[in-house]
Amino acid sequence: MATREKATTASRRVVRIEDSPIGRALFGDVRWAWIWLILRLYAGYEWFTAGWEKLHNPAWTGVHAGTALTGFVQSALTKASSAHPDVENWYATFLRNVILTHAGTWSYVVSWGELLVGVALVLGIFTGIAAFFGSFMNMNYLLAGTVSTNPILLIVAILLLLAWRTAGWWGVDHWLLPALGTPWSPGLIFNEPTETGPTARERGRA
Repeated sequence: MATREKATTASRRVVRIEDSPIGRALFGDVRWAWIWLILRLYAGYEWFTAGWEKLHNPAWTGVHAGTALTGFVQSALTKASSAHPDVENWYATFLRNVILTHAGTWSYVVSWGELLVGVALVLGIFTGIAAFFGSFMNMNYLLAGTVSTNPILLIVAILLLLAWRTAGWWGVDHWLLPALGTPWSPGLIFNEPTETGPTARERGRA
C-alpha cells in the first residue's frame, strides 16, 4: 500500500526543466545588463525618431492626419491580390475595414505609439512592456508587407522581452521594478514593513 502511494505521489510530481547556465546568465544576471542597454538604446532611438518625425508631419498628425497612413494601407492592399501575396487576405480585410475607415485616429495612435515606445526603451522604464508593444508594431508592419528594419527590431524586441528582468537595469527599471514588483510578486511599496526592533507597546513603556 505504501509503495503504491509513493508511486502515485511520484507520478504527480511536477517536472521542471531548468534554463541553461548561459540563458540564466544572459536573461537573469545583471552583470550582463550592458548588452541589453546597447540593444535597448538602438531600438529606442529607432522608434523615437520614427515617432518624432510623424508627430511633426501634418500628413500624420496635422491638418491632413491620416493621409500618409491611407497611402501606406492602400499600398499594402495592392500586395494582397497576387497568387502568393505579400499581405495575407485576412490582414488585408483588417486594414480595409478597421484601419482605413478610421485612418485619422489610427494615424495618431501609430505616431504616439512609436514615440512612447522609443522613450520607454531609451529610459529603460517598463522595458518588457515597451518591447512587447514595439514587437507588436513590427509584426503589423511586416504583415502589411513592409520589411525595412522591422525584422531586426522584432528580433531585438524578442530578446528584450526574454531579458525583461535585467534589460532595464541600466535605467529607471533599476529602481522601478523592485518597488512595484510584478502581479505575481508585489514589490517593496506593496509590502507592509516588518517590525524588527521593539514593539510600539514596548517603546511606550521605555
